[in-house]
Amino acid sequence: MNHGIRKILVMGLPGAGKTTLSRMLARRLNAVHFNADEVRSHINKDLGFSLEDRVEHATRMGWLCDQVVGTGGYAVADFICPTPETRAAFGDAFVVWIDRIRAGRFEDTNRLFVPPERHDVRVTAEGTPEFWVERIAALLRPVFDPKRPTALFIGRWQPFHNGHKALIEEGIRRVGQACIAMRDVPGDDGRNPYSLHAVRDRIEAALVEHTGRFIVVPLPNVTNVFYGRDVGYAVERLELPREIEEISATDIRRRIAFDTRC
Repeated sequence: MNHGIRKILVMGLPGAGKTTLSRMLARRLNAVHFNADEVRSHINKDLGFSLEDRVEHATRMGWLCDQVVGTGGYAVADFICPTPETRAAFGDAFVVWIDRIRAGRFEDTNRLFVPPERHDVRVTAEGTPEFWVERIAALLRPVFDPKRPTALFIGRWQPFHNGHKALIEEGIRRVGQACIAMRDVPGDDGRNPYSLHAVRDRIEAALVEHTGRFIVVPLPNVTNVFYGRDVGYAVERLELPREIEEISATDIRRRIAFDTRC
């Protein structure tokens, strides 16, 4: 299972229902949808349907998706992608195989098509498109479960930076999900220039690839943490590489303040 992958390939024979499902999935995920026929008519006009051109088409479709994913978004590519070579050219992705028909309307494509050896979801003839969209979305963007074991992080996050991100990611890796508590600290001393809304926005943007595995909550200005015996909490300091631990929020605040004045 490709948890966290935002590049989605919806593949299958012509007429299997790829575009219908892809459009619905794109709306569900607020994703960019690339339909192969539309890309061919507007961008890849120079390509035909030879195996070499199909591989090149897949390479370009993959590149388009990579540009969207690079900005933190979801990209849905909707095309036949009929062979192992075309799928390798498209690149690593969450693969949805629309396996609802035994043959498409183009005999040459039927002969060329090789069912994928690996897929994340196989869409069969049973079930509505709405059913499959919800099933796929649940895998791609899980919902935070408050009853599961959770790592707690308390901080000012003024601002949230790459050192904080590495810390949270290590907690998610170890425990499975994280609760990020934002201390509601005084904001008049220069050390805490950001509102809770601004802090939340930076955290959610930085951890977008872990959506569904963290929650951000406001917290009073907690300065002391106490616990009694046998409460079942594991309190641990996470050791990160020195270059990460040396990232300074004070220095980042100084640079941001300087840039604001320019």
